[in-house]
Amino acid sequence: MTFRSIAGAVLAFGYNNVVGRLPSRLLRRLYLKLYLRRIGYNTNAQMGCRFLNGRRVSLGTGNVINFGCLLDGRRYDIRFGDNVSIGPEATILTLGHDPQSAEFADRGGDVVVGDRVWIGYRALVMPGVTIGEGAIVAAGAVVTKDVAPYTIVAGVPAKPIGERNRDLRYELNYHPWLI
Repeated sequence: MTFRSIAGAVLAFGYNNVVGRLPSRLLRRLYLKLYLRRIGYNTNAQMGCRFLNGRRVSLGTGNVINFGCLLDGRRYDIRFGDNVSIGPEATILTLGHDPQSAEFADRGGDVVVGDRVWIGYRALVMPGVTIGEGAIVAAGAVVTKDVAPYTIVAGVPAKPIGERNRDLRYELNYHPWLI
């Protein structure tokens, strides 16, 4: 193991098992400013969120990462735009295994989430996916392919079920006390 991998493991452990469980937004945010590649102004990660290799995670301005989410930046990047809302216990993966590999080889890719995307409760976004601006991922959906801008997807695997209004002007500013 290299010094970098050990340091990364210690930082992840520190956040995921100690700091991320504290009911202090200020302490969590200060730690994340040091740990993540980027955390934009007015972005909030609630208690119980877990980050795997935060150096590959970039959060835009005004993001809300609800409690219990997992953001997996182990080998590939996760990049969020601005005003992204991620529902409780949602998971963003960047790494998995090739099911056809005799050696159980890794397979993955960057995950890119556009501005004003809404990802619902317990949704799962698989490696290599891009979710376009203004898209909605319904609760419990499993996103295996790119989602076009302003498209609403649902199901397993996620499929388009509708279109979202394109005139989105909101800015998220959600900071619950003790969460």
